[in-house]
Amino acid sequence: MKILITNIKELLQVRENGIEKVSGKDMAVLPSLQNAYLLIENNIIADYGTMENCPDVAGVQTIDATGKTVLPSWCDSHTHIVYAGNREQEFVDRINGLSYEEIASRGGGILNSAKKLNETSEEDLYLQSRSRLEEVMQQGTGAVEIKSGYGLTVEGELKMLRVIKRLREEYPVAIKATFLGAHAFLAEYKENHSAYIDLIINEMLPKIAEEKLADYIDAFLETGYFSVEETERIMEAGKKYGLQAKIHVNQFTAIKGIEACVKYDALSVDHLEIVTDEDIEVLKGTKTMPVALPTCSFFISIPYTPARKMMEAGLPLALATDFNPGTTPSGNMNLVVATACIKMKMTPEEAINAATINGAYAMDLSKTHGSITKGKRANLIITQPLTSYYQLPYAFGSNLIDTVIVEGKVIS
Repeated sequence: MKILITNIKELLQVRENGIEKVSGKDMAVLPSLQNAYLLIENNIIADYGTMENCPDVAGVQTIDATGKTVLPSWCDSHTHIVYAGNREQEFVDRINGLSYEEIASRGGGILNSAKKLNETSEEDLYLQSRSRLEEVMQQGTGAVEIKSGYGLTVEGELKMLRVIKRLREEYPVAIKATFLGAHAFLAEYKENHSAYIDLIINEMLPKIAEEKLADYIDAFLETGYFSVEETERIMEAGKKYGLQAKIHVNQFTAIKGIEACVKYDALSVDHLEIVTDEDIEVLKGTKTMPVALPTCSFFISIPYTPARKMMEAGLPLALATDFNPGTTPSGNMNLVVATACIKMKMTPEEAINAATINGAYAMDLSKTHGSITKGKRANLIITQPLTSYYQLPYAFGSNLIDTVIVEGKVIS
């Protein structure tokens, strides 16, 4: 199937092959073409250019994008889309003054989600998760990472990862699966962390590897959760099964977790609401992508990742949703981009780079996703008519998407 998009007001994120990510000052540069066309053949970007060079293609479906902007679909590299039920009561508890830590200490938070998940059938879990995935696709997401971590038992974690596998098989969106058994400690392991980590390493990981259920391994490296030493054990075990690390770190405290992640060649370090000068120095010159989750900060009223400081130090930055039932019940990357501009003082160019090409890098998808590049997957957002792409974060409460194309097919 061929689709020709014509009269594009502005074609954003036009890149040559070989650019995996952008860092530092380069994040402020967003290459574009005015009055452009783009040709899709099957699920690939076959050609693009200015309208004066638009080819005459036979047997093609034409989409007239007069006044509209076209950009690559969002690449959301950190989500927990597979979960059961919700945590609406905790939302109200926070309004009434309880902190995230206080809610967790009362059996809420991750443990609340784990209880609900283990009581939910795999089929029901799939149906709940499927509706969330369809929603984020309609909001412009064309690649997404999904974590386990609400099972915290052998069967619970396997159930989540099998649901993720089924989503990957049944939907055209690119999905990466991350094993997050090290998300929290159930009550029986509160005083015996080592026993639970042994369960992860000796029982969960072999079965996950046998069924080929995960691409990455993760841990909640944080005070009161998994220590640096415990996370290193988990990263080392993951490495033996070919699972690269993508780690939750520095959400509430800085305890030299980033240094450990870099030591183990983590693909990404995610959250980073608290970042020290030492952390920034550790990240310089590495292949590890820092990932910010601004709508988490917005929803639970914690600090925002210091994006300006990090970019001024020459670092790259990706943006993701953290879509989960407790701290970010939204997978809307458009809101993430807007929040990054409004609260983190990222420019629209920086935020779009962070949500496309750098997000793709944080899932090891740079070769196929994240930019308008010949040979990459045809995953695109066609906006409604815009005065400029600055309108995307400016009109943060409006749905400015007209059409979403995933793997060369119009989905909305």
